[in-house]
Amino acid sequence: MFDAVVRPRIAPPLDALATRLAARGVSANSLTAAGFVAGVGACASAAFALWPAALALWLVNRALDGLDGAVARAGTATERGGFLDIVADFTIYAGFVLAVAIAEPDARLACAALLVTYYVSGTAFLAWSSLAERRALVTGDERSLRFVGGLAEGTETVIAYVLFCLFPGQAEPIAWGFAGVVAITAVQRIVAGQNRLRAGPEPPG
Repeated sequence: MFDAVVRPRIAPPLDALATRLAARGVSANSLTAAGFVAGVGACASAAFALWPAALALWLVNRALDGLDGAVARAGTATERGGFLDIVADFTIYAGFVLAVAIAEPDARLACAALLVTYYVSGTAFLAWSSLAERRALVTGDERSLRFVGGLAEGTETVIAYVLFCLFPGQAEPIAWGFAGVVAITAVQRIVAGQNRLRAGPEPPG
């Protein structure tokens, strides 16, 4: 929901930094790998209830995730890079929720529910991306995969995980609340995909 507002604001400085990094030979895949390592560190820190470290590493992970795509676009974006990026993202998203469940036993059912909503929303997103590519649908998105928006996007996920780190004692209501938001997003994606695909292939050109 907030991505449409946040992305245009952070894109110019991100693209400027990405251009400098690409000129120095820094690859998008290396940034994806570094972000994944930071994300694993965030998950491990959260599992051991080291919340300040988890917060710092989570923010590093998100910063590198935004930067790797910008570096790819500044050079030559590849399908392999896009594939690795989305796999890394989904792994850290789920791993962090698992870590919260380990650290905060009272939140385990809520975290399980959140993971189920992730599964449904992610399935709708990936199925839509595959079929949109197959039908050559115009989505106005330059990223490797065809995205369909919703109530919970990248910005909302960042906020939710920051709240986990700042208020771990409130992990249960935070997880239930975000599970509800992601569930709404799943429904939005399913409905949007159904409506767009019902229209059939778009005409050439």
